[in-house]
Parts: sequence; C-alpha cells; structure tokens
Amino acid sequence: MDEKAKKIISEAKKSIESVVKLPELEEIRVKYLGKKGEITQALRSLGEYPEDERPVVGRFLNEARETVKEMVEARRSHIAAIDLENKLKAEDLDITLPGKRPSIGARHPVSVVYEELERIFAHLGFEVLEGPDVELDYNNFEALNVPKNHPSRDIQDTFYITDESVLRTHTTCVDIRIMKNRTPPIRAIIPGKVYRSDASDPSHLPVFHQLDGLVVEEGITFGDVKGVLGMFAHEFFGPDTDVRFRPSYFPFTEPSAEMDVSCVICHGSGCRLCKHTGWLEILGSGLLHPRVLREVGYDPEEVSGLAFGMGIDRVTMLKYGIDDIRLLAENDMAFNQQFIHVW
Repeated sequence: MDEKAKKIISEAKKSIESVVKLPELEEIRVKYLGKKGEITQALRSLGEYPEDERPVVGRFLNEARETVKEMVEARRSHIAAIDLENKLKAEDLDITLPGKRPSIGARHPVSVVYEELERIFAHLGFEVLEGPDVELDYNNFEALNVPKNHPSRDIQDTFYITDESVLRTHTTCVDIRIMKNRTPPIRAIIPGKVYRSDASDPSHLPVFHQLDGLVVEEGITFGDVKGVLGMFAHEFFGPDTDVRFRPSYFPFTEPSAEMDVSCVICHGSGCRLCKHTGWLEILGSGLLHPRVLREVGYDPEEVSGLAFGMGIDRVTMLKYGIDDIRLLAENDMAFNQQFIHVW
C-alpha cells in the first residue's frame, strides 16, 4: 500500500505542477480529495483490508491526503501571485508611487454665514421662520405701505407670476404673514431666497439671499434697534467693529436708518473696498410704520415694532473679502475649496 500511496502522490504532483489556472487546479483537487476522489474512495474501502493491515494502510492514505492538500494550496498561492503580477503589469500601475489624497468637500460660504446668523440671533432670543417664495402682491407691496405707483412694482424690477402674485422681492413680506397669524410678543428672523429682475454683475444677481428681522411688543424704541444690531455686528464682524446709523427711507419703517460698520479691510482708515470712507453699508432698519401695524390688525398705540433686513450674500462677501457676488453662484470648485476649513 505504501507504493500505491507514493504513486498517487507522484501522479498528483505532476498534475498540480502542470496547471497554470485556478479552475484547472480545482479540478485536480476534486479528482484526488473530493467526495469521489481517489484518496477519499481508498479511505472508504479500508474495510476491505484484513484488520491487522488497516492501521498501516490508513496511515499511508492520510499522509497522502495531507501531502496532496499541501501541494494544492502551495500551487494555488503560486498561481494567485502570478495572476496578481500580470494584472498589475496590465494596468501599468506603479505601486511604489504615493497614493492620491481623497477629495474633501467644502461647505459653501453662504451656507456657513446662514448658520452663523441664525446662531447669533438665536442667542438674542429670535426664532427662525420661513415663508413661500411665490408671494401675494398684496403681502409683498401693499401691506408694507408700498404704493401701487412705486418703481419697485414695475415689471422691469419684479418677476410677476400672475397679476396678484410675484416671486418675492424681499423676505420682509413674511413679516406680514407672521403678524397676521400671531399676537405679540414676536421676535423672529426670516432668511431665504429673494428674486429681482436684475442683470448679473459684480454686485447684483437675479436670485440672492436675504435675512429679515422682526420684533413686535410693547415699548419698542429705536434704542432697541441699535442695541440688537450693535450686538449682531460685534458678534459677526468682531468686538472691535464700529457701528453707525444713517437716516434713510423705507416705506414700511418710520423712522428708518441704514447701518454701517467699520471697513473689515482697512478698519476705518480708508481703502478701495469702502471707497476711502472707512465705512461699509450692511443693512437697513427702522421702527415698523403705524400703517403696517394697523394693516395686520395691531393697534400702534398698544404695540410697536422694529424691522431690519440684510443681504446674506453681501455680508458673506464682506466677511471673506469676496469682490464679485457672481462667484457665490457659479459653483466653481477652485473657489469653493478656499473655504474647506470654514465651518
């Protein structure tokens, strides 16, 4: 039986060393080690041998099985290594080269500023509310004390959907919805997209982002306007930022004022960005006009309110020194990668 085992091993070795593909190697393994393989069948026929010969025959056959199994595994590893080498050569890949660093996405600066503004005003007790992009002409203009002959209502400046509905030109129109559905006290900010029939240039886009603020309760004065917006400016632009208010006009506030901050580039000494004035205009503000309060059913003798509005894109440009608003809308990957570490 020793000779038979040696013959099986010799034949298996020749067959195994001649194959170059894994499927062929698997066929040889099955031939000798499978359920119906030569070695397996020989082990099953041990009962046919005299009892005193069975241990010797069994030992030889088990040794043959282990030897063939080791040869199969060794050949499998050899063929796999050759296959991998051929595959790498075919792909012409130099595995000694350093790997490429995976791309990391960058958050859009407007999104970052959006969240920062919401965080700042949340700390001041404001809640974040939203309204529809398609708004009633009444809420967008008339309820805000904008007369029918006002230039902003011309088709050259406003996108009309129907005679009675428009793409909102500001988020101030949401103030009307809020006041009509709530009773004071109210303290809210309304961020969102707004739409105007403007041609794209370094300072204008037909679609941009705006944030409106609204406070309605008893005893609101212009001192509250200055207090809220001053705290915002110091939190957003830095504690050393100077603030000033200039008289202005908005149909829905009286008195009205525009707020400027000291230039973020020259810090008040004068440069191209601030046109050598040392100041940058960032928002409009004022106390709610009594007509607006009466339009929503409030009594101006009992409550008063303040409102303010700023362009989110504009404050983003000022914060990060961006000189062309169109960069915020072009989805330029090289531009966006500058803000990869801005969170």
